[in-house]
Amino acid sequence: MDLSETSFDDDDEVIGTDPDEPSLRARLEALLLVVDQPTPEAALASAAGASVGEVDAELRAWRDDLTAAGSGMDVRRTGEGWRLYTRRELAPYVERLLTDGTRSTLTRAALETLAVIAYRQPVTRSRIAAVRGVNVDGVMRTLVARGLAVECGTDAETGGMLYRTTELFLERLGLASLDELPDIAPLLPDVDLVDEMSDDPADDPRIPVGRRRAATPAAEDRADADVEAEVDADADPVSQTDPEPDDEEM
Repeated sequence: MDLSETSFDDDDEVIGTDPDEPSLRARLEALLLVVDQPTPEAALASAAGASVGEVDAELRAWRDDLTAAGSGMDVRRTGEGWRLYTRRELAPYVERLLTDGTRSTLTRAALETLAVIAYRQPVTRSRIAAVRGVNVDGVMRTLVARGLAVECGTDAETGGMLYRTTELFLERLGLASLDELPDIAPLLPDVDLVDEMSDDPADDPRIPVGRRRAATPAAEDRADADVEAEVDADADPVSQTDPEPDDEEM
């Protein structure tokens, strides 16, 4: 039989399809619930085991069904792909859940991560993890969800997502700007690890971003003079010559 000449009704089961296999919509629901950024149709199709056309049609039908049912969820397509969102009109309820009673319950890990962002921003998640020495994915999601940190572009060298603090962060600390952040050196003696991550003195993480300044020529000249003095002291043959031992008494 020539299958190309055979027509199928919409309700007919396609031969070879596993009847126990979850529906395409169920598969897409599961996938979109775990992604943390908009995902293109091609990636969803590959994971769901369907064609790009089928995925696109199913997502649009799902979106229309959610809207017709008055659901609080919305499956939406942006320039990068598809993702689940909450309805804009429900934002006050979502904000209440994320902010009420949580202003003073940040964990120590979250506070440390927030401090790294504040003094190093804009900074990638991998750089934050390198400074803290632990994985920060979960903590970063918490800070972003609470509106204390936000994505602000990509790093030109690594392509990683950059993060910065928000106006809410300043509001919670009672600061007008980042210039009012205290110098971190007296509070964090072990900040040398962070210093090693940048060769530019203007990027000293112990100084708030707004007050960082490049080293002045006078300071550089003094540093060079100190180095030369040390070299001269090391090269002094008198200081490096061991005294001859006294003759032993016979």
